[in-house]
Amino acid sequence: MDVSALLTSVSINICVCVLLLSFYSILRKQPGNVSVYFGRRLAQEKIKLNNSFQFERFIPSASWIVKAWETSEEEILTIAGLDAVVFLRILVFSIRIFSIAAVICLLVVLPLNYFGQEMEHKQIPFESLYVFTIGNVEEGSKWLWAHCLALYVISFSACALLYFEYKRIFKMRSEYITRYSSSPSQFSVLIRSIPWSAEESYSDLVRNFFTKYHASNYLSHQMVYQSGTFQKLMSDAEKMYKVVYNYGSNSIEKNFRPSLLQCGLCGGKINSFKMLPCEPEKRNLEHLGSSIKDKECGAAFVFFRTRYAAVVASLVRQSSNPMLWVTDLAPEPQDVYWSNLCIPYRQLWIRRRVTLLASFVFTILFLIPVTLVQGLTQLELLQQQFPFLKGILKKTYISRLVTGYLPSVILLLFLYTVPPVMMFFSAVEGSISRSGRKKSACCKVLYFTIWNVFFVNVFSGSVISQVEKFISMPKSIPAELATAVPRQATFFTTYILTSGWAGLACEVVQIFNLFCSLFYRFILRSNDVSFFSALSFPYHTEIPRVLLFVLLGFTCSILAPLVLPFLLAYFFLGYVVYRNQILNVYLSRYETGGQYWPIVHNATIFSLVLMQIIALGVFGLKESPVASGFTIPLVICTLLFNEYCRQRFHPIFKSPSAEVLIEMDQQDEQSGHISEIQEQLQSVCCQLTLNSHMHSFCKAEDFNHSEDADSIQDPGYKKPGDGANQFSKAWARLRSKDANEL
Repeated sequence: MDVSALLTSVSINICVCVLLLSFYSILRKQPGNVSVYFGRRLAQEKIKLNNSFQFERFIPSASWIVKAWETSEEEILTIAGLDAVVFLRILVFSIRIFSIAAVICLLVVLPLNYFGQEMEHKQIPFESLYVFTIGNVEEGSKWLWAHCLALYVISFSACALLYFEYKRIFKMRSEYITRYSSSPSQFSVLIRSIPWSAEESYSDLVRNFFTKYHASNYLSHQMVYQSGTFQKLMSDAEKMYKVVYNYGSNSIEKNFRPSLLQCGLCGGKINSFKMLPCEPEKRNLEHLGSSIKDKECGAAFVFFRTRYAAVVASLVRQSSNPMLWVTDLAPEPQDVYWSNLCIPYRQLWIRRRVTLLASFVFTILFLIPVTLVQGLTQLELLQQQFPFLKGILKKTYISRLVTGYLPSVILLLFLYTVPPVMMFFSAVEGSISRSGRKKSACCKVLYFTIWNVFFVNVFSGSVISQVEKFISMPKSIPAELATAVPRQATFFTTYILTSGWAGLACEVVQIFNLFCSLFYRFILRSNDVSFFSALSFPYHTEIPRVLLFVLLGFTCSILAPLVLPFLLAYFFLGYVVYRNQILNVYLSRYETGGQYWPIVHNATIFSLVLMQIIALGVFGLKESPVASGFTIPLVICTLLFNEYCRQRFHPIFKSPSAEVLIEMDQQDEQSGHISEIQEQLQSVCCQLTLNSHMHSFCKAEDFNHSEDADSIQDPGYKKPGDGANQFSKAWARLRSKDANEL
């Protein structure tokens, strides 16, 4: 690919970005799109809509960029939680390190690459991009010292910035633990694989076991019930409740008054809802309670008197048989993944290995579209395989479009199928929390992306043969990477433009949600914005994407420095776009408490080491033994730095320290707050409740069940009127009558 083909891709993506961002600045001002572009604020804040015509609404503006840029980190922490701050710190780290790399590589390394050997250069637009890479440097060149020096500066700068970021997030993680001191999860332990007994129920077994072995610390327990038809009924009632949730008593009476119209099927009068008397409610609920106890599964939440006792119980093996009485720290009530709690513990290892095998097979099958994409970057091969394309590909603009833009677009479309598949695999694994499921999916998508987008594209066309070669001759890996990466730098540049620039523009416009809103408003003729619930932030897709660009930035910094300006533009644009989305669109329903950062740190260290190994191979191919010798200690120092950070900072992401837990317990005991927390443990949430405004239907011995993470009700709804409460109770009575038949 030459510079003109790259400029074609750049111009196309700039036009797409400018068009979509201008389109977004107009669409976000329209009252009908408030549910698309202000989902979080609609759920948590009271938004007044002004439907009057204003000419300013149809003029593009950059006010949203200014507001997103000026918002402080403390505000984001309050609004979206620690995970959102961690994600934004990835972008801040990337901006800082690649700003340093861009200054060094563009001013020093790029000219040395361009004039690396004596040759007659063409005009810049017709120059091949390969001459801007390290592949253009002569063998044995003395200027390779500059590349080695740049490698040292980038590596030490990255390690220093990583250390300060890890230290900063370590402090935030400590504050996060103490800030949510009243969280029920700090006093709770999830117990699974409870042994079955014909003489006692699961509840009695749990009570007897913990009364015997944890008598001084055991407080109470809460059984987990099987999810089935009853949960479906509760979900239906919750959805119906949401439909009328924002209406007052007048609208309830008006919309649900018995109609005198006749039904077209049976000829009877239409009466949508029948208000049942209050007397049968107690009888029905009592019968329902007895039937629910028969649906207990071998899992329970156990509450302890202190945080320290709960953590100790979660870490200590409870039985001589490791497959029985398995304990874990309980997730937050809104974070519990209820459908996985009743999975037999003996099945979990089978599920994990099956999903691992399925992920591997899916990764292998993805080689087909990747190989197809790489075939588009080689015009000579295309003309040989498809002779009828010779005439078309000889046209300058077509050849530039095919080699500079089309491959990255096709690969991006195929990659959109990966996150849903990996999320499904993570759910099948048996994760007990929604945040844990998303974290597991994040790791799977990250491994998949790095392998298929980087390594497979680097060794395109001969993947199987290259793998066999690496197995037989592992010492050849650095040399092969050193040869292949500079050749694929042009594809990585166009991928950054398409997946990065254009991807951010599509993210801010929310194309899919916008079309759903338009369909709902203009096809279904409804203006009810409560139909759309706010989305949760897709960490499992965005973190792997950003880390892939970090990998590309490190590996191409000294090999192909021309990538860095486009990469920096992506990180700056992403910083503004993601801040805007976190502030306005995505609702934080649950979080991991910053546990994504160890993933980020390990992926960054991997990128650094890979950059150094590739540089080692390049210096070897260029016959520079001194530069190669100086690179080996750099790899060792990077690995030692990673081990130090793992020992210094990582333990707090596994479990809090005894010092902090005991101090928190002592402070609560001295203030008398501990008794209040213990009283609220079982009444905080229930598995069978609909939402926080409908607790009258739920018993105190059940836990809260919610829909899937991305379809749960918004927690920021305003309290409804008396009519809505009356309707919800009536609907609960109707459902309880049906549930008694289960």
